[in-house]
Amino acid sequence: MEVATPVWSAHATVDRHIDSFAAGEGWLQTSPEFAMKRLLCAGSGPIYQICPVFRREESGRHHNPEFTMLEWYRPGFDHHRLMDEVEALLHAVGAPAQRYERLDYREAFLRHAGLDPFAASLASLRAAARFDGDAGTQAEERDFWLDLIMSATVGPALGRDAPVFLYDFPASQAALARVSEGRARRFELFWKGIELANGFHELADADEQRRRFEADQAWRRANGRLVPPYDRHLIAALAHGLPECAGVALGLDRLLMLLRGLPDVAATMAFAGDRA
Repeated sequence: MEVATPVWSAHATVDRHIDSFAAGEGWLQTSPEFAMKRLLCAGSGPIYQICPVFRREESGRHHNPEFTMLEWYRPGFDHHRLMDEVEALLHAVGAPAQRYERLDYREAFLRHAGLDPFAASLASLRAAARFDGDAGTQAEERDFWLDLIMSATVGPALGRDAPVFLYDFPASQAALARVSEGRARRFELFWKGIELANGFHELADADEQRRRFEADQAWRRANGRLVPPYDRHLIAALAHGLPECAGVALGLDRLLMLLRGLPDVAATMAFAGDRA
């Protein structure tokens, strides 16, 4: 079922890596995720929407402050089954018609960075990141260095010929995904070195989700970042009950850019950021 959820909300994501635009006494949404999960908790069944979302990042070849997202949720699915459906969607719109590789996070780092992300020392991660800036308060955080290696070395090497799914991330990078056996049950889809989609086997534990939100707020506060209010309505909905499900968000502008061989996401838009 197609749904529509608010673009403006009194709450925002507190994700450490995503910054929201403030809008009056509320926030422009970076994803329809929270509201869509509230619909799932209310018994909606499988749902999707295509909508504008907003993220406070510098404009570049792969990003515009406003972009278009396709997001959907499948009750009864885990992240592996949802990967199959994402692959079928890409086949249907003209991406390479073949089985896309499923590569777990550890194997991706071993193959493209030459280290085990779960066993490597902090010093080894720093050396592999080849980072000469000021890491500040994040210098002792493993995820800071893993993210740098991912963005500079591993990610750009993924999906050069056909899309690749990267799955089962470190538990510390779970976001809104379930964790089992020390791994976050989530995936990302890469094509030609560009991240196209992010999917989760969705966390249904309200207390755990509240703890993660509060930890992210504390991190943002400690690092001098804006600290939005987290969505307490989502926590209440999760306490009511989220069905076993998986969900994914896919950036349509990036997908169109790659399908059409365009130079940047701005070329897919009538009014990119510099013309809005």
